Amino acid sequence: MPSARTNKGEQGICFPQREASTSEHSISSMVSNVSNSQDENFRVPKHAENSLKVMEEYLYKEQLTDVTLIAGDRRFPAHRLVLSAGSEYFAAMFTSSLRESGQTEVELMEVDGDALWALVRYCYTGCIELREDSVETLLATACLLQLNPVVKACCQFLIQQLHPSNCLGIRMFADTQGCAHLLSVAHAYTTEHFMEVMRNQEFLLLTANEVAKLLESEDLNVPSEETIFQALITWLEHDPENRSKDASKLLGLVKLPLLSPAFIADHIKNNEIFQDQRAAKDLVIEALMYHLLPERKPILSSGRTRPRKATVGQLLAVGGMDANKGATSIDSYSLRDNSWKYLASMSGRRLQFGAAVVEKKLVVAGGRDGLKTLNTVECFDFISLTWSTLPPMIIHRHGLGVAVLGGPLYAVGGHDGWSFLNTVERWDPLTRQWSYISPMSAQRSTVGVAALNNKLYAVGGRDLSSCLNTVECYDPHTNKWTPCASMAKRRGGVGVGVLNGYLYALGGHDAPASNPSASRFDCVERYDPKIDKWTMVAPMSVARDAVGVCLLGDRLLAIGGYDGQQYLTLVEAYDPYLDEWQQLAPLKTGRAGPCVVMKSIIGPA
Repeated sequence: MPSARTNKGEQGICFPQREASTSEHSISSMVSNVSNSQDENFRVPKHAENSLKVMEEYLYKEQLTDVTLIAGDRRFPAHRLVLSAGSEYFAAMFTSSLRESGQTEVELMEVDGDALWALVRYCYTGCIELREDSVETLLATACLLQLNPVVKACCQFLIQQLHPSNCLGIRMFADTQGCAHLLSVAHAYTTEHFMEVMRNQEFLLLTANEVAKLLESEDLNVPSEETIFQALITWLEHDPENRSKDASKLLGLVKLPLLSPAFIADHIKNNEIFQDQRAAKDLVIEALMYHLLPERKPILSSGRTRPRKATVGQLLAVGGMDANKGATSIDSYSLRDNSWKYLASMSGRRLQFGAAVVEKKLVVAGGRDGLKTLNTVECFDFISLTWSTLPPMIIHRHGLGVAVLGGPLYAVGGHDGWSFLNTVERWDPLTRQWSYISPMSAQRSTVGVAALNNKLYAVGGRDLSSCLNTVECYDPHTNKWTPCASMAKRRGGVGVGVLNGYLYALGGHDAPASNPSASRFDCVERYDPKIDKWTMVAPMSVARDAVGVCLLGDRLLAIGGYDGQQYLTLVEAYDPYLDEWQQLAPLKTGRAGPCVVMKSIIGPA
């Protein structure tokens, strides 16, 4: 029999009941000495609530009840009308032609008695107590009885309880019950906190299929692929006798080509777990081939060569021209979250400057402060988030291109405020000095610069008379520049990046000095150094110049720019395997000519 009701010490959640229909008692009376009759509406405050309280009293007294619910050895007399008003499950049962509609006793198979009694009371009160030790049973029963407000409340309660020690269990429970929102939140929590999750008992007790679902996720928040491998080994070693049969299948979900050859040799090649497993050996060979034949990387590329979102590092958009005539913010982009957030500010305004990451620090050089061309150089420490001054360049430069090649930083071309430059200087982080190297054959400002195959490439730009389509490369071993095949388009303000052994030239303009509003390009050209040839690939979605370009993972990102009318927030990623562009989260504010660099995941986000 149901226990007597008590409110003492009970902590529950109250839900609004379905609005009950109340009788409106219209009292018409003839008022003496009044010539016009008037209707009045009379309503009792809280009539529905008070009526349900009376029905609840009848429930506990077992009066006027017309059905008995049976769960195991528990029996609960109740009122069909109240149950049907609160539960779609009971409404369908009692108002249809089902057999139960005429029965005075209804047995609910495999239903927990305590949970059923709590939900019966909820139908009368709109209140229910949620406790950590019983919420899952309550949720499962509420799902069966189609008590959606209770299901939602239980899911929210479980979301608040998520922890690295229980999120896997909650995730699997949500999947079993078909609670899509809870499943999504629990999965996101699991991937976000995977470093802690993999050290808890729940992870060790997963089945092989459940481990596979985790390891195949691209959203795992880990610093490197080595972490994924270590998680797999920990799981295998927990029960090697029974789990070794799944070792090769699960190893295939680890992105082995992204591990170093030394790591593969030390931790995988001779690991006893993978001994005598042909499939595991094939995976090791595939990974080593990827390292030994870099020129074949495009051919050898697969899902195992695409890095997880959290392991690619972060992209920084530094400064640039905006509607306020110069941005000073440094914004950080996370591929895993597909979002931008503010990281820091520059110490002052710079336009058309150069930037690169040298020895895990951001170095910015040259540019214009709005009045004069600069030769100053500054360094930003990602750990302390502070700026310091480095020795200045030999020449003042804006519109320069910069790149790191073999350790040193190169500052290429630009404009000194009076003339276009073909000079190039190099910063040695060991001696902390700038020195000239051999000059380029052409003067180039707003030049695109990138390092590829141990050489430095200078692409396009403009000189005194026109934009350029010429390209030249520098060999630091010979200290000489040599010409390369020219691009199909003359490109000033071109964006340049490197992906899979190719050089890419993005956007730009061909405006002569006399007509600065001439056309801008959406077209993209790719240079193959092996055959010294440029070819067109898929264009960007918008024609623009002064676009920032950077490699992030296995895609090339194009950030911001100027389309002739406005500074753009547009961010696009180029997939070389599909030859198509995909839009990503936009910049917070439009900017042209941002210096875009990639920083490692070491240090603050």
